[in-house]
Amino acid sequence: MKKALLSCEQLVKSYGALQVVNALSFEIYPGECLGLIGPNGAGKTTTLKMCLGLIEPDAGRILAFDQEMPTHALSIKSHMGVVSQFDTLDPDFTCAENLQVYGRYFGLKKDYLRDKIPQLLEFAALSNKANDRPGALSGGMKRRLSLARALINDPALLLLDEPTTGLDPQARHVMWERLQELVRAGKSILLTTHFMDEAERLCDRLIVIDRGEKIAQGSPKALIAEHLERMVVEVYGVFDKERVLTELSALAQRVEQSGETLFFYANDPSALNLALSKSPQIRSFHRPSNLEDLFLKLTGRQIREGA
Repeated sequence: MKKALLSCEQLVKSYGALQVVNALSFEIYPGECLGLIGPNGAGKTTTLKMCLGLIEPDAGRILAFDQEMPTHALSIKSHMGVVSQFDTLDPDFTCAENLQVYGRYFGLKKDYLRDKIPQLLEFAALSNKANDRPGALSGGMKRRLSLARALINDPALLLLDEPTTGLDPQARHVMWERLQELVRAGKSILLTTHFMDEAERLCDRLIVIDRGEKIAQGSPKALIAEHLERMVVEVYGVFDKERVLTELSALAQRVEQSGETLFFYANDPSALNLALSKSPQIRSFHRPSNLEDLFLKLTGRQIREGA
């Protein structure tokens, strides 16, 4: 069995009376993408900060590359790459200079950087932007440059905190392709995201956390199969919701309402679809259950504040 690159054991972190992380444990192994998903305030970013030695846990233990964090933070971080939620590129340097300066923080030699920087710019599809400053780049280009910068020390483990937030669909798909390339090349990724399609596409395993606690874990497909009915029928539009609920709820295993939409969860929705077909004024959409349904079932549909 492969040995974990990073192991977190019973992590606890509080700020005053607010417990942000509560007895959280997980491991990440070579060549896998592990996703942390949860609502705002669930403790995802705090967990990543503890893994990076930026804050110390109140209790618990973090082992990475056979060393303890934060005691050996510098040594551990030499094997890590980081892409934070927010842009931290230096606006005064060109794209190539951003990579070079960052490489020097790791003590990398000029000869290594001279060969490595063009490779990373090509990987990020930014070869023609080498002499441009970040201010001249689109949002997607900046995120790819941040990813290239995180790879300057050839890390075994990447920690990515919502790396595609703010990107349009095309830029997000390009970023996904780059991350999939890295996993195929043997890199490990610890990813936080609010995009469930991103988590489903990229992650080998997922950990769902809520209020600082792990509430579920497994592969995306396994989690969906374990916690959800097979199909969902979304019913929306202008109609008598109370009447529809009274008449059709028995045809589904579970019904939820969000705003003006009713969600009927059923392993076999054929009877439900037949009943809906007799009321053409009611609009409906029939689809398989997905990771977003899982997320909402486990963590709720209410909007939360927090980070």
